[in-house]
Amino acid sequence: MDAISRSLIAAQNKAQALFDAVVATGMIQPGKLESQLTDEIHALAQAQFGVRRHWHKRIARSGPNTLLTYYDPDSDRAITDDDVVYLDFGPVFEEWEADFGRTYALGGDPAKHRLVADIATAFNRGKQFYRQTPDLTAGQLYDFVAALARPAGWEFGAATAGHLIGRFPHEVARPDPARFSIRHDNRQRLREPDENGIARHWILEIHFVDRSSSIGGFFEELLTIDVENAN
Repeated sequence: MDAISRSLIAAQNKAQALFDAVVATGMIQPGKLESQLTDEIHALAQAQFGVRRHWHKRIARSGPNTLLTYYDPDSDRAITDDDVVYLDFGPVFEEWEADFGRTYALGGDPAKHRLVADIATAFNRGKQFYRQTPDLTAGQLYDFVAALARPAGWEFGAATAGHLIGRFPHEVARPDPARFSIRHDNRQRLREPDENGIARHWILEIHFVDRSSSIGGFFEELLTIDVENAN
């Protein structure tokens, strides 16, 4: 495994450890504002993991706000005792970007817990599709994962399902920023190297929603590297 892959895996593992610490310390709790939760996670990332910057805005969303995508404006909301809560953080570890998203169901509602399980399953199916399809394009992957929502009883909630990641700041496609996002009709091949012949790496994002129940779930992590085979 090359040095870039090892660095990205190390960054993701630290992001996973950060999220584990958030859960272990009981930070996600009813009555707390979403903004307060993001501030507390930011402080924890600094204190325990040495994180000094995040490459994108820090997001904690709960209840109806979980229907929103990264780009949607939202209003600060207090978490309730039966909420779905999702976190989306992009910490930078030693110049390498992580992008990690998870969803938590606080109460006992079986539909909300099924949502949490279904987005993880969809991620794994998307990653398997990537592994099995050498010439896969970003558009084909988007269409595949978006189509997983409806049979499971959900709707795919976003116009994108991931993006490029790398050393901070990662490569940007100008004047066509959509080229490096996983979206419908994008013909960018995911395994195409950059202009220096170096392999690109991608994040896969799953956002399932149920608008009638005002809930959504979000799951994201590295697509292009098998973390389980890192060693």
